[in-house]
Amino acid sequence: MYLIGLTGGIASGKSTVARRLVEHGAIHIDADQLARRVVEPGTTCLEEIVAAFGEDVRRSDGTLDRQRLGELVFRDDDARARLNAIVHPAVRELSAKLIAKAEADDPDAVVVYDVPLLVEAQVDHPFDLVVVTSAPKRAQVKRLVEERGFDPIQAEARVDAQVSDEERRAVADVVIDTGGTIAHTVSQADALWVDIDRARRAEHA
Repeated sequence: MYLIGLTGGIASGKSTVARRLVEHGAIHIDADQLARRVVEPGTTCLEEIVAAFGEDVRRSDGTLDRQRLGELVFRDDDARARLNAIVHPAVRELSAKLIAKAEADDPDAVVVYDVPLLVEAQVDHPFDLVVVTSAPKRAQVKRLVEERGFDPIQAEARVDAQVSDEERRAVADVVIDTGGTIAHTVSQADALWVDIDRARRAEHA
């Protein structure tokens, strides 16, 4: 199995790169989806979050009120650290199981683990390659406003709240420049796939 860690800032083109690699045959595991699964009603995670932040973060239907929780932790580093201490270990455990299953199903699989907080959460899976998507801040803010409906001030705050691009680049084996067109991003993902395929063929030669 070949394991790729894919990370990058909000609205930096991770989904575009992941989609393209899947089109080439990779298996996609999305950490954001896992983070939703581990806080579903009945989970230990959800109960720990409610205990830490109060019953107000649970909706009447029993699900987590993600918007309410986000408002509580967004500008509070201590609160965010408490939340991460609950959620990150559960996501790590679930992702490890899914990665192991992918390898058991196909020992030659290429797995893309799409994990926005790879740096912040200190994700330590044995990656063969770490890929970082990188776009200028102005491009990220523009996408959040035009594609996700954020107001500009809120969009800028979301970008600023994340670790810097320099910190992500420090852990990168490959940086994909996503500041231009989608076609440019896709062409870089295509080139990456060719490089991965070539490297894997060389290993088996």
